[in-house]
Amino acid sequence: MKITGYRCLRTFHDWGRPVGDVNGFIDPGISEVSIVVLETDEGIEGVGMGSHQDIDRLFPAIEGEDPRAVTALYDRMLARVFKAGHSGATFGGIGTLDMALWDLKAKLAGEPLWRLLGARDRFVSGYASGLDIALDDDQLATWYGTMNERGFSSGKLKGGRDLGGDIRRLGIVAEALSGNAVAPAVMLDANESWNFKQAVRYVTAIEEHRDLTWIEEPLRRWDAAGHARLSTAVHAAVATGENLTGLEQFAPLFDRGAVDIVQVGCVWGVTHFLRVAYAAHSRDLPISPVGLTANPAVAHAAAAVPNHLSSEVQDLGSPFGISVDQQFFDGGVVLGDLPGNGVAIDEDAIVAIQRTGSWPAPEGPHVRSLRTGLRLVADAPAGAVD
Repeated sequence: MKITGYRCLRTFHDWGRPVGDVNGFIDPGISEVSIVVLETDEGIEGVGMGSHQDIDRLFPAIEGEDPRAVTALYDRMLARVFKAGHSGATFGGIGTLDMALWDLKAKLAGEPLWRLLGARDRFVSGYASGLDIALDDDQLATWYGTMNERGFSSGKLKGGRDLGGDIRRLGIVAEALSGNAVAPAVMLDANESWNFKQAVRYVTAIEEHRDLTWIEEPLRRWDAAGHARLSTAVHAAVATGENLTGLEQFAPLFDRGAVDIVQVGCVWGVTHFLRVAYAAHSRDLPISPVGLTANPAVAHAAAAVPNHLSSEVQDLGSPFGISVDQQFFDGGVVLGDLPGNGVAIDEDAIVAIQRTGSWPAPEGPHVRSLRTGLRLVADAPAGAVD
C-alpha cells in the first residue's frame, strides 16, 4: 500500500455559544475546522482534523510511503521542515497528517485506534470546559448543568482578569457539578495572561476561598523558571504544555520541576501526544490532553497510556458534516468500535454548505494583548487600547 494524494476540506463548528478566554472571544461561536483526507492506491482513506498549514510542503515526506509506518513518517515530516523549523502552525499540519496516518493504520488492521494502540478500556475520563469567558452567570450554570447530566464532576473556568468574579464563577461551576461529587474539582485557566507575581497574588487570593485543583497556563509557555517557582508558592497544581510544539520544548519544564500536570494540545496529533505522555510517565507526572473537539483521535491515544489523568471536553457536538464514533457519559468519553479513529465525513454535505468562522479572529482568543502581564490592576482601564 502507498500514499498517493490528499484532499483538503473546510467545515465549521457551531458551538451554540460565544467561546474564548481572557485574550478574547468569538461571538457568534462559529469556528473553522480544517480536514485532510489522505488517499492510497488501494482506495482506503485516512481522515485528519486540525490544520492545513504547510500541508503541501509536508506531503512529499510521506508521498509514496506505506502509511502503516506512522512514527517513521512523523519523523520524516519533522525532517522535511528541518531548516525552517516545525514549531508553531507547521506543527499543526504535521499533527493533522499524523492523525490521518493513524486512522489509516487502524482501518487496515480492522480495529478502532484505541484497540490498536493497546488500550484495555474504551472509557476516557474527562472534565468539562466551556471556553466560557463570555458566558454570564446564568449561562455558565446552564452549560455546566448540562455537563453534570453527563456525569462530569470536574470543570475548568476561563478567567484571570476579575478576581472577585472568578471566585464567584468557580463557585457556580462547582455547584452545577455537585450532583456527581461532594466536592467537584475546579480549575482556572489564565491563558498566559500574568507575570509571576500577579500569578502568585491571584492564585493565593482564590485559595483563601476555594480549593483550586490546578492553575493552567499562568505564565508564558516557555517560562520554566517561573512555573517552578509558582508551583512551590501555591497549593494548586501548575498545568501547562498545550502550546508547546515538540517533545524538546518540554525538556526545560521537566528539568526544572516546573509542571505538575503535563498538558498536550490535541491539535498536535497522536504521535506527539504519545511521546510527551511517556516522557511525563518517566517522571511520574500525569498527562492531560486539551481540546478533544479539535482532534478526537487523541482520545484513543489517551485510553492507551498509563498516566492519563483527564481530557478536556469542550462540547458535546461535532463540526458540520463530521460524525465521531464516541459518546459522552459517566464523566468522560466512551469510544466506539468503528475501525480507525472514529471520524467519518460527509464530503458532499461539507462542499455543498460553506459557512466560515475564524477562531484566530482579531477579537478572538488567539490574539494576545500587548499589555498582558504589564498591568498594575487586572482590569484594563476604560478606553485603553490592547
